[in-house]
Amino acid sequence: MRHSCRALHATMEVHMPFQWLQMRIQEERERRELQAKHTARMPGALKELHDLLTECLASYTENFGADAADIVLLADRIQVTVREERDGKWQVVSKVEVVSVPDMPGFDIVRGESTMAVEVGLLPSDKLFYRDREQDKYINMDEFTRRILDRALFPSLRE
Repeated sequence: MRHSCRALHATMEVHMPFQWLQMRIQEERERRELQAKHTARMPGALKELHDLLTECLASYTENFGADAADIVLLADRIQVTVREERDGKWQVVSKVEVVSVPDMPGFDIVRGESTMAVEVGLLPSDKLFYRDREQDKYINMDEFTRRILDRALFPSLRE
């Protein structure tokens, strides 16, 4: 009789998962779902950012010439090239890239040897938020576009 009680007890343990395990499985399931939503949203976020940067560059080129800057949207990045006219020729003075980093999820702003990571988050309303990872600070779109373009467009001016 004792033997059958042990068998019943062992069977119950096998079929009834521990509460901590169920909680961790649920947490992991939610994390994976959120990560999938972020990953699915990244191409649209890159396109939205490209459209806003294009507006900024249109204003810049209206003031300094059509060849003063251009922007290119690629599958995983945005490339901005800035030029100045010197001796009658347009010469590249700066470049900046915004590279999509789905694993973060977010963007790396790459300017020469300098890289700044900006995390992208998804609010319940499907709107995005941005956070400077280094400074651990949330930033709005005005600040985000400034961090991307300011040093590239105005290298001779102080921040």
